[in-house]
Amino acid sequence: MAVVTLNRPERRNALDGKTKTALRGALEDVAADDAVRAVLLTGTGGSFCAGQDLAEHAAALREDPAHAFDTVEEDYAPVIRLLATMPKPVVAAVNGTCVGAGLALALACDLRVLAEDAVFGTAFSAIGLTCDSGLSSTLTRAVGESRARELVLLAEPFGAEQAVNWGISGRVVPRDEVAAQGRALAARLAAGPTAAYAETKRLIAQSWERDLGATLRAEAQAQARLGLTADHAGAVEAFLGKRKPTFEGR
Repeated sequence: MAVVTLNRPERRNALDGKTKTALRGALEDVAADDAVRAVLLTGTGGSFCAGQDLAEHAAALREDPAHAFDTVEEDYAPVIRLLATMPKPVVAAVNGTCVGAGLALALACDLRVLAEDAVFGTAFSAIGLTCDSGLSSTLTRAVGESRARELVLLAEPFGAEQAVNWGISGRVVPRDEVAAQGRALAARLAAGPTAAYAETKRLIAQSWERDLGATLRAEAQAQARLGLTADHAGAVEAFLGKRKPTFEGR
């Protein structure tokens, strides 16, 4: 298991250029490392991530507004793709403030552990912008179109219990337990059938683009691939022998 930590607590872990580059690099490394079988993403201090660093953004607007948003495709999009598509599960330990692109980061992860006093929000319309970092898709899939419209258009903050009740799945825990429970959940996944997890991530991500027939074919192909893994064969024998299976991710 690998832990990736946003570390700008004095700025609520807001994303400036240096942080975005470091985050992308760290995620590329853990995604490519076969020894890493699960990833935990979290923040330091009292925030998970406050989104884009607006001081940096204001400077970019003053310097060259035509290119101030190049970062959306150059930085944010690759990070979201890495979280959503790396062939291993990713857990977000949301230890506090989680707004804007920070909310998008959390939604791009597979599972979430939420501090009971965490504050969430879309934030974009409050500064005259619309969604980026995949939020128009991930938020809509999580909470439904009507709720997503309300959350983005009104940009009102909401809490962890509301997040879960509305469909942003997660475990709500006391703030001082977020790190430990996040690690425990990531460790549990790391000890599981990670080849199967990778296939599951792909199937779910692509399900919105397929009709039923295509989905059935994709599932059959994924099952056939997993049927050749040592994990599957060993788990079947363990079941028959009434033993707990051991998964090695292959």
